[in-house]
Amino acid sequence: MRRTIDWAEDAIVIIDQCALPGEFRTLTLRTADELIGAIRRLAVRGAPALGAAGALGVALVARSGGDVRAEAGRIAGARPTAVNLSWGVERALAKLPGGADAVLLEALAILDEDEELNRTASAHAAEVVLAACPRRPLRLLSHCNAGSLATVAWGSALGVVWHLQDRGLVESVLVDETRPLLQGARLTAWELERAGVPYRVQPDGAAAAAMARGMVDCVLVGADRIAANGDVANKIGTYGLAIAARHHGVPFVVVAPSSTVDTSLSSGEEIVIEERDAAELTEFGGTVVAPAGAAVFNPAFDVTPASLITAVVTEHGRFG
Repeated sequence: MRRTIDWAEDAIVIIDQCALPGEFRTLTLRTADELIGAIRRLAVRGAPALGAAGALGVALVARSGGDVRAEAGRIAGARPTAVNLSWGVERALAKLPGGADAVLLEALAILDEDEELNRTASAHAAEVVLAACPRRPLRLLSHCNAGSLATVAWGSALGVVWHLQDRGLVESVLVDETRPLLQGARLTAWELERAGVPYRVQPDGAAAAAMARGMVDCVLVGADRIAANGDVANKIGTYGLAIAARHHGVPFVVVAPSSTVDTSLSSGEEIVIEERDAAELTEFGGTVVAPAGAAVFNPAFDVTPASLITAVVTEHGRFG
């Protein structure tokens, strides 16, 4: 299956990211409830992929004859921080007066556009990285997963790695495991393994030490929402990485399609941060690892100020 998310036989088909890396399987989603469930449990995730999911979800409801606007609202609210989800919903809803077929055509257009946009954004970002980093080949650090699995195809921040690898300019990638669901260890490492890119998985808490030891030439991350002033919401732990990168003089580059930019928000202070279920921290693999009733702070994202970011790059080049 070439795409992370696609449309086939009047249904949404996704790669089940909860099953990786142990098993590669696809899921067929035929109702809004099934789609919302897949989004909430992160079977489909990543800002660009969620944009496609939002649009396809509207198409699904429009073709089934349900209350399209009500169901679209439920889909858009499944994850509040990633702006692409509501962007995809709204873009598909705009075609509703033309009927269900028009909605589907718009959703399919988003699928077709995604790979080109992310290829272009990551190509621009690769040039930013090369200009900022004197050392070749490069030792890169990634956080969470911003590869093909986070998009319809190709990837955003990890797309930079694909461009640089094609030019023989990647020595290795340090992969933050990314707590609490290990998107780095499970997904990014899986993508790098398949692409033949040398990598090592590290605990999130080791990133600053790796920079202090001179093991990192550049940090590459994606984004779930970018405010008008360039503040960026991304997977929890990104803010700490940016602080460490600034302290050690390591370039910190954010890569995302322009659909991730939310100019309605003047700064990152206005971004709603999703909080996840406590069990994601108090249990691991079905085993309880914290005292019963332990209080938990489990934000899914944090906000990195623009002042700590070397460049935010979209398909249009540097943002801001």
